[in-house]
Amino acid sequence: MSTQNEIASALAEAGVPVFAWRGQTEVDFWWCIDKVVCGDGWQPNMILDDGGDLTHWLAKKYPSILKECRGIVEESVTGAHRLHQIAKAGRLPIPAINLNECVTKSKFDNLYTTRESVIESLKRTTDMMIGGKQALVCGYGDVGKSCCKSLQTMGAHVTVSEVDPICALQACMDGFKIVKVSEVIRTIDLVITATGNKRVITRENMDRMKSGAVLCNMGHSDNEIDVASLKTPELIWERVRSQVDYVNWPDGRRLVLLAEGRVLNQNCSSLPSFVLSITCAAEVVALIELYSAPAGKYKNEVYLLPKRLGECPLYLTSYTYT
Repeated sequence: MSTQNEIASALAEAGVPVFAWRGQTEVDFWWCIDKVVCGDGWQPNMILDDGGDLTHWLAKKYPSILKECRGIVEESVTGAHRLHQIAKAGRLPIPAINLNECVTKSKFDNLYTTRESVIESLKRTTDMMIGGKQALVCGYGDVGKSCCKSLQTMGAHVTVSEVDPICALQACMDGFKIVKVSEVIRTIDLVITATGNKRVITRENMDRMKSGAVLCNMGHSDNEIDVASLKTPELIWERVRSQVDYVNWPDGRRLVLLAEGRVLNQNCSSLPSFVLSITCAAEVVALIELYSAPAGKYKNEVYLLPKRLGECPLYLTSYTYT
C-alpha cells in the first residue's frame, strides 16, 4: 500500500522500522512485506493485516513463523473473505478476528471516512464538476452507500450495479436505479468501484467507455479495475499529474484513470483522523484480546470482536459536547 513519505520518515526518525513509500511497484510491495516479516533481530508474534497480503505471505513463505503467532486481526472485507476461505478449508493455523464487521469499523470507518474523502479525492485529482454527471457506483455495501450519498448530494445522477439481492434492494429503496455495467457503460461520466471483488471493470467495459470518462476504485486493493489489460502496445499512457493518467485509444478516445486503480482516498486525499482513530483503537483492543486470551479460549477459527470491546465506550464519551 502506498503511504505518505512524510509520515514514514517521521516514524523512521522516531526509531520505528518502516518499509513503505508512495508509488510502490508490485515488486516493491512484496519486498516491503518480506522485510516486515524478517526484521533484524526480531520475529512477529501478532499479525495486524489489511487485505490479507501479510497473512498470505507468511502462509506461503514462512509457515513456521505464522504458527508461532498468537493471532491475526484483519480489518478489510477482502482480507476477512480470505480468512474465512482458509478457515473453511481447515488451513487456518491460528485464531483470527474479523475486525471489519466490528461495529466501530464498519459503521464508522467504512461509512463516514468514505463519505468525506471520495469527493475530496475527485476534486484534488480532476477538478471535475460533479453536478449533472452520470455516475455509476459498483457495489452498495457501506463504502458504496457512502459514495452514492456524497455524489447525489453534489448533484450527480447516480446509478448502482450490485449482485447481492439485499444490497440491491437497499439501493432501490434509497432511490437509485439498479443497472448492469454493460447496459450503461457507454453513457457514464464517472465510474467508482466499491465491491471488494476482482475485475469488476474489465477491458471490454473500458473499450466501450466514452472519451473523458473518469474511472477509479474505492474498494480494496488494486484488482477491481483490470488495469493490467490496459498495458498493451496500442494504448498510450500519459501521466497528467500525480495519481492521474490518460489512457489513449487509437480512435482518439481517452480514459481518465485515477491512482492506477488503487484505493482512491488512500492515495489522493486525507482521511478523517478521528474516525481512523476509532478503527485503530479497535485494532489494538483486538490484538490485546487475542494475545492475552488463556489457552483454548479461541480455536483456529475466525471470530468477531466481542461486543463489549467493539463499542469503544471511551470514544463515545470523548465525543460528547458539554
